[in-house]
Amino acid sequence: MSIRLGRKARRFLRRIQKARSLQDLQSIANEIQTEVDARSINFEEANQLGNRIQERADLIDEEGLVYAISDRDTYRRTLEIYLKDGLLTRTEQMLLWDERRKLGISEEEHSRLLEKLVNLYRGQGRTIRIQRQSGGSS
Repeated sequence: MSIRLGRKARRFLRRIQKARSLQDLQSIANEIQTEVDARSINFEEANQLGNRIQERADLIDEEGLVYAISDRDTYRRTLEIYLKDGLLTRTEQMLLWDERRKLGISEEEHSRLLEKLVNLYRGQGRTIRIQRQSGGSS
């Protein structure tokens, strides 16, 4: 579902399309958040722009993370909540599947995001376990 973007949002979209680094995209995402907070851009526009930021970020660096108002960021925050205790249970994985379906997040996007977060947490010295769907845990 695509909404019609206002003039300010269209300017952000042009900047997103020209961005060459994740830092540029993060800076744009931060500006968009400021505009939403000031009510200069509505949430639907910001979410649509954030989805475009995520798409552009994947083209620039598939391994990086950009925090922006977007469906993917909504999903990332949910995933972080489930990983907070260091264990992703089978029940949580079923809930995540439902959330992915609602937000339009593919299995591939989920796997990529989960791997990024697990690597980030393990790099911080945290233990992360993910229960297998067929039983047991890994």
